[in-house]
Amino acid sequence: MSTDLKSPVVLRAMTCDDLADAIELSLEQAWPHRAEDWELFLELGEGLVATLDDKVVGTIMAWRFGSDYATIGMVIVTNKIQGQGIGRKLMQAMLERLDGLNVVLNATAEGLPLYAKLGFEAYGEVRQHQGPAPTMPLADLMPGERVRPIGRSDADLPALWSRASGMDRSNMFNALWQGNKGVVLSRDHEPVGFALLRRFGRGTSIAPIVAPDLAGAKTLICHWLSARAGKFCRIDVVEGLGLSKWLEAEGLPCVGTVTTMVRGKPPVQQEGPQVFALAAQALG
Repeated sequence: MSTDLKSPVVLRAMTCDDLADAIELSLEQAWPHRAEDWELFLELGEGLVATLDDKVVGTIMAWRFGSDYATIGMVIVTNKIQGQGIGRKLMQAMLERLDGLNVVLNATAEGLPLYAKLGFEAYGEVRQHQGPAPTMPLADLMPGERVRPIGRSDADLPALWSRASGMDRSNMFNALWQGNKGVVLSRDHEPVGFALLRRFGRGTSIAPIVAPDLAGAKTLICHWLSARAGKFCRIDVVEGLGLSKWLEAEGLPCVGTVTTMVRGKPPVQQEGPQVFALAAQALG
């Protein structure tokens, strides 16, 4: 139940000093983000906070990808004062910052009505699979196919991800790979996909997964799940590519769904690799 506001809500830029309050807000929503996750998000992007009597009561973050696109995420308003228009104010303020860009977000069912009123249109779906990693054998490789660790010579992977997502992911790739593990799928010595294994939330996330086809995506996932058997793992799967049904059958269940929306033009993916799983729902 919301409480009537007796003081004005003030919006300002998010700083590192706000992260402790932001973590409290995400925990209130039962979101799994750790302090390290929030810190990475702020390092990669920008944020606003809503304050009431100098207390942070709402957040929003955005990440820019090249000169054409941005994503919005971590839109939270504390339960006590929801329904007072604070979420709309945060969204409008961030959209002003992103003026001229096509803006993508992944909407919960609760956020859909607001985003639709602000001009966002649905064009996709993401299914969140998580739980203890099932025991899986390594995939049978095709002739000429190989899975190997990402190395310093794999300078083309950021461009591969950018082509697959329709957004410039160069800076984000370098930030996400640093301090984490990753493997490359190659065919006839040519890199055609990759998957990172990152600490996130309650355990690890296989994020992102970029592959030339469903078979390639399964091969990359089998590599990481076989290494993580019994340990908590999460994959945010792009619906419509066949991966979600396979994960369900293998024992990694879907626990929730969000709707991918855009204000402007959806990203145009070039022929070739596809994004089978997101880096994070917020990051797109």
